Amino acid sequence: MLRLTLQGMRARWVTFTGSFVALALGVGLIAATGLALAATFQAPHRGPERFAAAPVVVRATDTLRVSTPIGERTQRLADPRAVPAEVAAELAQLGRTVEDRTFPVSYASVGGEDGEGAAAAGHPWSVAAATPYRLTDGRAPRTPGEVVVAVATRERDRSGGGVAVGDRVRVVTPAGADSRTVVGTVAATDFETAVFFADAEAAQLSPRIDALVVHADAAAVRKAVRNAVRGTGSGIDVLTGDERRRADPDPDRDSEALVSVNALLGTAAGITCFVSVFVVASTFAFAVAQRRREFGLLRTAGATARQIRRTVFAEAVLVAVPASAAGCLLGAVGAPPLAAWMVDSGVAPSWFAIGDQTWPLHTAFWTGLCVAMAGVLTSSWRAGRIKPTEALREAALDNGTMPPSRWLLGALLLLAGLGLLVWSLATDPGEALKRKTYITRPMLLIVGFALYAPVLVPPLVRLVTWLPARLPGATGLLARENAATGVRRTAAVAAPVLITVALAASLLGTTATINEAKATEAATQTTADYVVAAPGEKGALPAPFVTRARSIPGAAVSASRSTAVTVLEEGVALVRSEARAVDPAALAAVSRLPVASGRVADLDDGGIVVNEEWLTRTVGQRVRVWLGDGREVTLRIVAVLRTGTGGNGVYVTPRNAPGASVDRVDVAVRDGADATAVDAALREAGAATRTTVLTKDEWLARSHPRSSESTRLGLLLILGIALLYTGIALANTLVMATSDRVGDLAVLRLTGATKPQVLRLVAAEALVVVAVGSLLGAAVAGLNLLGLRGALALLSVRSPLVVPWGGLGAMVAASAVLAVVAAVVPALTALRTRPVEHAGTRE
Repeated sequence: MLRLTLQGMRARWVTFTGSFVALALGVGLIAATGLALAATFQAPHRGPERFAAAPVVVRATDTLRVSTPIGERTQRLADPRAVPAEVAAELAQLGRTVEDRTFPVSYASVGGEDGEGAAAAGHPWSVAAATPYRLTDGRAPRTPGEVVVAVATRERDRSGGGVAVGDRVRVVTPAGADSRTVVGTVAATDFETAVFFADAEAAQLSPRIDALVVHADAAAVRKAVRNAVRGTGSGIDVLTGDERRRADPDPDRDSEALVSVNALLGTAAGITCFVSVFVVASTFAFAVAQRRREFGLLRTAGATARQIRRTVFAEAVLVAVPASAAGCLLGAVGAPPLAAWMVDSGVAPSWFAIGDQTWPLHTAFWTGLCVAMAGVLTSSWRAGRIKPTEALREAALDNGTMPPSRWLLGALLLLAGLGLLVWSLATDPGEALKRKTYITRPMLLIVGFALYAPVLVPPLVRLVTWLPARLPGATGLLARENAATGVRRTAAVAAPVLITVALAASLLGTTATINEAKATEAATQTTADYVVAAPGEKGALPAPFVTRARSIPGAAVSASRSTAVTVLEEGVALVRSEARAVDPAALAAVSRLPVASGRVADLDDGGIVVNEEWLTRTVGQRVRVWLGDGREVTLRIVAVLRTGTGGNGVYVTPRNAPGASVDRVDVAVRDGADATAVDAALREAGAATRTTVLTKDEWLARSHPRSSESTRLGLLLILGIALLYTGIALANTLVMATSDRVGDLAVLRLTGATKPQVLRLVAAEALVVVAVGSLLGAAVAGLNLLGLRGALALLSVRSPLVVPWGGLGAMVAASAVLAVVAAVVPALTALRTRPVEHAGTRE
């Protein structure tokens, strides 16, 4: 049987080459994404950066710690407290101390373009000695109006903007915008962009002490801190050694960056694995189905069903082992360029690189081998069951029947996909808006529709070819009959198109619809005419701008602050919710919140507005929360907001957000007021304080309709990997199918068809198959988008579905072009031989 197996593989080298290519590419994609995913499991170790030269750093804790029955739970604080003055005084007795202050600033050259300028962090110059910053030019600032700025020394200018000693720059601080002189420069760093002020001016701009550098024995410092805060409840950290990294700006940025990269690559790996398994199994099953006549002849010659199955499995092993090995090699070669692209595009941090892990290669190899075996399992079982007397009839054409097991499995997958959709709509509609949900849910429907292809293909073929079959000439009629009778061939070729269209339409349509829903929700809830927001995540608007905006006649102004509150749910889960600190009366004039129960107007210092995602959400109930500075309070729920798309957060009063700065101002023109005068006064205030004023429409266009750049690139990565592979698989399967039909083409030539007519027929069949796959993929995408529309309706968000017609049309057109080329080229090659030589070679 081994000799017979090898002879069969040699005779059908095109079929086995196609299977080899499909499996090798599939394993290669799994290996490449697996290696990239493995590189995200551990962030590089970094020592202290900002306070690398400080012996001891004292600061208020930035971590909330709560004891629960299952252990301690932690959350980052949004607004850590300042170092108390009594602690600073106590530590000053131990030795020299340096007060560090950090406050948001931005700067740009005087005479430059309007806008906020480069975002940076302000510090007093005296703390520079404890940091890596050293003067590269000029001197230290001594008086108000003098600054030292960080200037990049590399070709990629990150922060300096070409600023040099002696230049005048316009600096925006919490106190307003003023021109200052650059008296010195320091080398830029990766962890922040710094601007240094004279100590006295820094203390005026930001009176609170954010950290203390203490030149004393660490044990003595800890003892002094314990004595100073005893009984006050203030949490103070004393940091030495590697613990000083906790005082760096965003010390968890590496691990947080890896979390997003891990989520992206995890999703990409899941999609890649699914696409690879789907296409490889389909290709191997088709390769076996092509040989039904051969198996029938073997049964007639006396081969047993067991021998047929052994032959098929032996061929699969002989193809799968070298193909999986080649795929692992391709993955190892392709992973570093993938990581480099992610770094260059900003998806991954600059230090991200492929490690020395080998387990993804082992996983990819065995996955490929198992998928190949699974792909031939059912087909070989069916081939082995062919009776000798039925062999030739069974191998002649597809009868379109399906075994009961396929009916059952397809029904289970379709019911599972639709059932999960209905279940999520009934229990948690917001789940449909999460990326993992709308990426993974189509998979069940794709496989379900693929399993029912033998039943769906004939009517779809007749639907697609209804008009072409009635046109003059036989091309349309022959294309219809060939596609409808060759069900397995049509289904195998349509499978890559099905998955391409289904994934592209589902992902692009879902993200576009969610973005549109968020924009619609924001436009509905914001009734202000102008929105002014601080740049960056921790930015702050200048106090003079807020004061001037509030004094504009005819303007209703709401100044709000970003903060967070944390709640312990079910006694074990510490959940942090983003919040805004607002004046309820001012908020009512510029917004229309989706209130489910209660009244936002009842918000006071003892109250809180929550949303329906909270476990405790009954108006009048009291809930224990921790504020942004870690203070524990019990607040009364005064209103509950609908969940919406997930952006309806929590509201508290400014008193419950100590330490938070105003970072957004909404302005509405009052009824009867002069809109032109309000606009002019507001823009004048913005120009004077270097603050960008946006109309509501401008703000919506800038912040809501589009996904973030990293999300967009991540989506392109996922789709690019999947679509590249399915495109190659489509061409590969068509080459296999067309090469197997040289006998059919020869018969057409002998009956009088010309070469152009035969090629037009082959191209028409390819287009019919692409149309069938596109319709199946559109059905999958349609079910997913309709489920999303239902979820938005249940979440009380009135927003239309966004169908990516442009992207979808491009995918179908690309598939059509690829299919025609992949079908016509091997057909053209076959037609170079005299028809009489191929007339008897069918299948």
